[in-house]
Amino acid sequence: MAWRHVESRPGLPPVHLAFSDASDGDLAVDLPAGELDLRRQALMAGEWTWLQQVHGPDVVRVDAPGAHAGAHADAAVTAAEGAVLSVQTADCAGVLLLGTGPGTVVVGAAHAGWRGLADGVLQAAVAQLREAGATRVEWLLGPCIGPAAYEFGEQDLALLVDRYGPSVATATASGAPALDLRAGVRVALAESGAHPLGVAGWSHDEVPCTATGAGPDGPAWFSWRARKETGRQAAVVRIGDGPR
Repeated sequence: MAWRHVESRPGLPPVHLAFSDASDGDLAVDLPAGELDLRRQALMAGEWTWLQQVHGPDVVRVDAPGAHAGAHADAAVTAAEGAVLSVQTADCAGVLLLGTGPGTVVVGAAHAGWRGLADGVLQAAVAQLREAGATRVEWLLGPCIGPAAYEFGEQDLALLVDRYGPSVATATASGAPALDLRAGVRVALAESGAHPLGVAGWSHDEVPCTATGAGPDGPAWFSWRARKETGRQAAVVRIGDGPR
């Protein structure tokens, strides 16, 4: 079932964060609305802002629950209590963001495939949190494809090495050139002055691999690269305890 966490800070409303897995069902945005909404509400109650993701750097500011649902963007941020922000992934990185300041809490959700990473979607999302009043930004990386399973073209890999340094280049289990997407996320967020969110039992260096992670009844996550699956998991965040 979904990995869930509640982050509490003195004087601020709690922040709920979750990453789904295959046992929570397919959360792709093109599913029938009724079926999809049931799965969404089981994962996190409230009005969802979901995105038509385009592998770019655009970020939407959500001022009320459900605002900008269906926007063409790859990240969203909000200070509105009860608004559920979501991104969908099947190998790409889903990153949840928590921004705090004096009397302020803002959150974000970002989808970072290699193109969005190269275009600066994570830096853009952090910048929006700071514009909304955050003086400290923390991040949590969800399950994504691991470098041992992510064979990558040498020309595109060279572009990412030029942008983020040699830590993003590695090799697959068979020795082919590979992208370490997790390393790219870490470098991009460090560049933005953001810090890993410390959560007991969750390692930012060893997040589960969507291509190889297995559950009791089969693959634990959907993976396009490994199995050409069209299903999607979700990374979601909400300020406050949601509808009662």
